[in-house]
Amino acid sequence: MNERLQKILSSRGVCSRRKAEELITEGKVTVNGTVAKLGDTADAETDEILVEGRPLPGKQEYVYLMLNKPRGYVTTLSDEKGRPNAAQLVADCGVRVYPVGRLDMDSEGLLLFTNDGDFANTLMHPKHEVEKTYDTWVTGYNPGAFRRLSEPMELDGYRLRRPKLKLLKVEGQTARIQITIHEGRYRQVRRMCETAGMHVTRLRRIREGRLELGDLPKGKWRYLNPDEVERLK
Repeated sequence: MNERLQKILSSRGVCSRRKAEELITEGKVTVNGTVAKLGDTADAETDEILVEGRPLPGKQEYVYLMLNKPRGYVTTLSDEKGRPNAAQLVADCGVRVYPVGRLDMDSEGLLLFTNDGDFANTLMHPKHEVEKTYDTWVTGYNPGAFRRLSEPMELDGYRLRRPKLKLLKVEGQTARIQITIHEGRYRQVRRMCETAGMHVTRLRRIREGRLELGDLPKGKWRYLNPDEVERLK
């Protein structure tokens, strides 16, 4: 069955769809000896597909896992500055997996990994609006700032939906706020708080979709059970 090349590469655990598109654009993917173009299709069972001269790996079972990412780890699979990579913390899972979305270096908490490209694409695509909840520690808190945070905002010309907020603790101008968003823009929660006049000192993702971080220790990972995977799908 013919499928788009980026979907084939993703489903075989080579890379994410976005990275696959980059490889195709750079001329690093061939089909039956011909350099592929973005938009090309192929049959993974009958066509010879090479990525940087190497054949595709065979079909493999899909793996889904959750990491409690500590601060100080980037989520990109390669970092020009040589900083610690969150993928290093799940390297002992036995297969090559990649992160589903991003969690910036200074943030911590729930980060999903998988080798199932369709699953990752579903969770990351903006149209699905998968909710993400963060415990957020801020300075500069006051009732006016909290009220501004609860209102719709624009980031990079994109109008955000109104977040769900829960005020967990207040001590003077410091506070802990639980924030649920529907998008996933670059450093969104931090930038929302800055726009409202508050500065984030700590950020921990505790929920994605219907999956909760729970009591998973920092720096550790576990497999998702079939019920959790189905709920996320």
